[in-house]
Parts: sequence; structure tokens; C-alpha cells
Amino acid sequence: MDFGQGIRKALAKITGAAIIDEAAVKELVKELQRVLITNDVEIKLVKEITHKIGEKALSEKKSQSIAIREHIAKIVYDELVALLGEKFEPKIEKNQRIMMLGLYGVGKTSTVAKLAKFYQKHGLHVGVICGDVHRPAAFEQLKQLSEQVKCDFYGNKNQRAELIAIEGLDKLQHCDVVIYDSAGRNAFDGELASELKKVVEKFHPTDSFLVVSADIGQVAGRQAEEFSKVAPISGVIITKMDGSGKGGGALSSVNASKSRVAFI
Repeated sequence: MDFGQGIRKALAKITGAAIIDEAAVKELVKELQRVLITNDVEIKLVKEITHKIGEKALSEKKSQSIAIREHIAKIVYDELVALLGEKFEPKIEKNQRIMMLGLYGVGKTSTVAKLAKFYQKHGLHVGVICGDVHRPAAFEQLKQLSEQVKCDFYGNKNQRAELIAIEGLDKLQHCDVVIYDSAGRNAFDGELASELKKVVEKFHPTDSFLVVSADIGQVAGRQAEEFSKVAPISGVIITKMDGSGKGGGALSSVNASKSRVAFI
């Protein structure tokens, strides 16, 4: 059962109940906890969300114009919006420097090309920088993708990541938007953190996007927290939503990085 379907089913139980009392609210909280946990939302976050929902459902005064069932549904909705944030509005303007963050295998490099295409469609001149000097195929992959979407490209296989950022900004200074594809790892470590901090100092991103896979699971929150120490996260980009991943890890990522879902 997917996340949205699970939430709707949990709400349907209480909105269809003959009497909505404390026991019914507690049952709703339990059902929401089950849905959130089975969809890979971090357990600590699950407890926080459902505790707030339960408290408000039992104590908050409802408007006289709506039924108790609608009132509870609105509480659940409002808590999820508070967590995920309002609609993300990408900046369609010149002089943008965007840094892409994420581990190996999440689809970060292909997302760079998709993001380049997005800004191009809005009339902006886009250039991308390959800052991953560790993954053997990274340079070729981003170069080929850049050719496909017809955006400018810069990379240097024999240079350090932070110096590539300096060189890339110089070569792409005619571009309205420059996207830096940073290195990843199989897991976040001190070496990656050190490299990314040096890049941030030289690249000075106006925005940093964290790319996470829909199947990331329970580690999502910790991962987002580590990346947000390197650079403030402007938004989370979720990939592989067309697979079997449940996407709940995105909630944990958004919460830990104090950001919003920017793109899917």
C-alpha cells in the first residue's frame, strides 16, 4: 500500500465511525503510525507527528462550520503540510549557482541534466560542472547528458574538486545558471564532508539540492542531517518514484534538512 493510499484509508476509518471519541482518535494514531513506519518514515519522526495529531484532535476546538470528521482530516493534512512545507517555487532568474548533493546510486547525475532542461525551458542559459573525480564514468556520463539536453559542460579529470569549481565558473561565466554535480560515496564519510566543504567555499552556491532515492528507507534522516552540515539544503529532489520504493524516507529527509520537496 502506498503512502497516500494508507493515509486515506486510516482517515476513512475514523470519518466512517459512528462515534468519534478518545478511543477512535487513539485508533487513528495507531493506524497512522503503522502507515508511516511501513513507508520507511523514521520512527522518532513518526512518534512526533502522530503525537501532535492525537493531541490536537482531542484538545483543539473545531470551527462550528465543519463536522468533527472534517476537523480531524484537516489536522492530519495540516501536520503533513507543516512537515513537507508549502509548494516549492524554483527561482527562475539569472546568476544562480546550484550544488547537487547525494550518495552514489540515487540518480544525481541524470537529475543534473533534467534540472538543466527545466531551466532551459524557462529561457535560461545553463552550464553544468562535473565535480566528481572519483567515479570513473562520471565525466563521460555528464558530458553525454549535457550534449543530449544541449547545455554547456565543463569538467577536468585531473583536478581537485574545489579547483574544478573555480575553473568551471570561469569557463561558464556566460551562463545564467551553473549546476555543480558533486561527488558521492556509498555512504557519507569524513573525506566526502571535507571535499564538499572545500567546494562550497569556492563555488558559493545560491541553492543546494539533496537528491534522495524513493527507496532510501530509515537512514534518510541521518543522511540529510550530514549533508546539511556541509551546505544549507534548499530542497530535496526525490528520484525513482516509479519503482517499488515507498518514498517515506523523503519525509525524514525534509524534516532533518529543514527544507521542502523541490522536485520529483
